[in-house]
Amino acid sequence: MRRKRSADKATRGGVTDRLRTQDSELRTQNFPFQHAAAYCILHIPMHRVLLLLPTTTYRTKAFIEAASNLGVELAAASELPSTMEPLNPGGLLTLDFLRPELAAERAAAFAARYPVDVVIPVDEDTAVAAAWIGEALNIPHNPPSAAYTAKNKLLMRRALMKAGLPVPRFHSFPVGADPLEHADRVGYPCVVKPAFLSTSRGVMRADNDLELVAACDRLEKILVQKDVARRGGVAATEVLLEQFLPGFEIAIEGLLTDGRLKVLAIFDKPDQLDGPFFEETIYVTPSRLTKETQDAVALATEAAARAMGLVRGPIHAELRINDSGPWVIEVAARSIGGQCSRTLRFGRELASLEELIIRHALQEDVTSVEREELAAAVMMIPIPRAGVLKEITGIEEARRLPGIEDVIITAHLTQRIAPPPEGASYLGFIFSRTTTASEAESAVREAHRRLKFTIEDSRQ
Repeated sequence: MRRKRSADKATRGGVTDRLRTQDSELRTQNFPFQHAAAYCILHIPMHRVLLLLPTTTYRTKAFIEAASNLGVELAAASELPSTMEPLNPGGLLTLDFLRPELAAERAAAFAARYPVDVVIPVDEDTAVAAAWIGEALNIPHNPPSAAYTAKNKLLMRRALMKAGLPVPRFHSFPVGADPLEHADRVGYPCVVKPAFLSTSRGVMRADNDLELVAACDRLEKILVQKDVARRGGVAATEVLLEQFLPGFEIAIEGLLTDGRLKVLAIFDKPDQLDGPFFEETIYVTPSRLTKETQDAVALATEAAARAMGLVRGPIHAELRINDSGPWVIEVAARSIGGQCSRTLRFGRELASLEELIIRHALQEDVTSVEREELAAAVMMIPIPRAGVLKEITGIEEARRLPGIEDVIITAHLTQRIAPPPEGASYLGFIFSRTTTASEAESAVREAHRRLKFTIEDSRQ
């Protein structure tokens, strides 16, 4: 798995260990982009990766470690400048991810001085920018139109319908319009959602006229927020209305090579997501679905990616399964979010998902790589109610439970927090690794029961 390590492993490891001690925040697993600066000074004359890292991502540490393990040189780009950028012009770059054409021009100028072999995004916005950059640098990439389709749920629905794939009834209308004039196009129960955004933000179920009006009012308040409106652009002016699909929800993690899907993992979502809101909590792998159903899920996901025009790189897909078979809810042109990638390890050396993504981006053949035999689960710790986080207890007790690998709290005390549909984050993550999927699920549930959160009303 890691054949590139041997020659420089000791040197790189020693440098990396010294750099790690420079920032205590790294040791708490909360590792924002700004701390990537220290790591980007590892100038080993090998492959060079441009990693697109929004300042809010949790993925920085995992990709930095993966790059070090593989012996590749890393340049990190963010939408906000780092104070260390002038000291490391070949390792740090500022790009406006919401203006991908300009980001591509700036990346091309950067690459003319500091050549880049591949570009890797970590979320929907950076996936669009990566497609434009890949085109500008003439390196393997998804078409920009496909990356944009993956970011926009309305365009995605249209692409799947055009390809003849099963989709729920759907309809869109402008923000501020009377939703009751459009309700008959979909019927009840239905789901109101933004055409963009993630982590179930703004997604609500409505079973009647009263609930539909209330849901659209709540969504409008989210979409008019300055940061949301800027990120969404035209998509922030639309409401997407969809038929509610009953069934069991799963997620797929995979890699596309020339449009062919390599399934890395299928996650069960054991908590039923029937609304009125759709906050995800637990992911468990391997899936307990039958092999026949898993094969059908993989085929449906590959067909959806093809319909959208996606051809290369990581994907994270969400599907619902009912008596009619699998329904693709969405396919994102990026890997799993948050810190959930820690559930996945591959091959005899237990390589990380990030290592696999980098190897695949460098056009290594990873088709024979399989996930480890142990089962794993992650709980994205839900926010029980809106308010100000004042205290968390039970963390060490939860960590000591059998099967628990770690409990990581990413919210900070005094932070204002809110659950979906307004909220877009979690309190943290609980990880387990055991012999069976059922044991892994039980472990994260028990750990969560040991945690106590004190949240004060933010209006006090």
